Amino acid sequence: MTDPVQGFSRFTKEEKIRWIARRYTARPEATEDLLQSYWHADPALQQLHDEFIENTLSNFYLPLGVAPNFNINGKLYAIPMAIEESSVVAAASKSAKFWGSRGGFKTQVLGTRKVGQVHFRYNGDPNTLKAFIESAMPALMQESEGLTRNMERRGGGIHAIALRDKRQELPGYYQLHCEFETRDAMGANFINSCLEQFATTLEKEARTYPGFKGEEAPLEILMSILSNYVPDCRVRATVSCPVADLGQDNGMDGETFARRMIQAVKIAEADPFRAVTHNKGIMNGIDAVVIATGNDFRAVEAGVHAYACRSGKYRSLSHADISEGEFRFWLEVPLALGTVGGLTKLHPMVRLALEILGNPTAPELMEITATAGLAQNYGALSSLVTVGIQRGHMKMHLLNILNEQGASPEEKDLLIDYFKTHTVSHSAVTERLKKLRNPG
Repeated sequence: MTDPVQGFSRFTKEEKIRWIARRYTARPEATEDLLQSYWHADPALQQLHDEFIENTLSNFYLPLGVAPNFNINGKLYAIPMAIEESSVVAAASKSAKFWGSRGGFKTQVLGTRKVGQVHFRYNGDPNTLKAFIESAMPALMQESEGLTRNMERRGGGIHAIALRDKRQELPGYYQLHCEFETRDAMGANFINSCLEQFATTLEKEARTYPGFKGEEAPLEILMSILSNYVPDCRVRATVSCPVADLGQDNGMDGETFARRMIQAVKIAEADPFRAVTHNKGIMNGIDAVVIATGNDFRAVEAGVHAYACRSGKYRSLSHADISEGEFRFWLEVPLALGTVGGLTKLHPMVRLALEILGNPTAPELMEITATAGLAQNYGALSSLVTVGIQRGHMKMHLLNILNEQGASPEEKDLLIDYFKTHTVSHSAVTERLKKLRNPG
């Protein structure tokens, strides 16, 4: 065990790399070479990346792909996707092509409000607290004007402030539950700044409020922070077509396919074990767009999965039915996204991804992202209820296996051709490669 390091943040990048390599890796020189090999060739761009986070050593690459042919509300998109998992981009692209000739994807933003809370303790009379909050409202709004002025010019700002009594969950616990409109910004910094100002104002106003006379330190502010659960910042994406138009390449008729798809969704609605994997497939599409556009995929994941539990049971985010001969497949998800602020103007690849999407507004990006999730889910389910997930997935995974085995370009060509008509598995690919290299 090595001794704790002192002043690591003040080391140069080269010193940090040397320290890590020599204390935690078996081949320090190889580690140093590996980390430096992923530095950007342009020193200015590398410095930009270094300053995104703390204690930067190098860059960690994800493939950036594109899924073309997305007809969303009559407009054609090519959707950038950053993800490491095989078959995600292919499945989304296949779904986009399939639905492009069947009316495309229809989307609707159902709300754009974000949420933040000031959490505090109070052990006095609840009616006195309620009267205090009402009396403090003008000061809360006035003392946050400097923070909200620019956002209000863009049509955003503070939408609502309400006292919530949470003593049933925790003794003495209350919160100031606040709703915000942040327009094209995700709004985390704006919301948190407003909340911290609210907390400061509450403490100041409480010290002089007559109703608290005789109560020493009547309010104890615990914390002020935005919430990543945003059920009122929500978008719906839908596809639909006559059941007869659902015929599959494998010969399954539209009625059978629709019935199997609906049953698959109902299983995900009924069983949390299936629902988690079902929703993970949706997030394959959503996260890939969120990452490519420089948004916070951890926040999105947390909020979406909380929404899947809103009934008290974890359920499918997507739904399917047949109405008057029409098959419908849709989802509703909360998505707090931004197209300004954060990395959107700093990261060159994020800027490019947004440009490819036509520099969308935040609501438009919500629609695009939800569509990617629905397309991915449709692609995965249609495979599951027909040929199974592994055939397509392992075909896409073939190159990963070949690269792992160090296959040459010639060997790759031969084995890709061979596995067009044979089942792909790790053992089958390894065995075939051995035979290719040792014919005798």
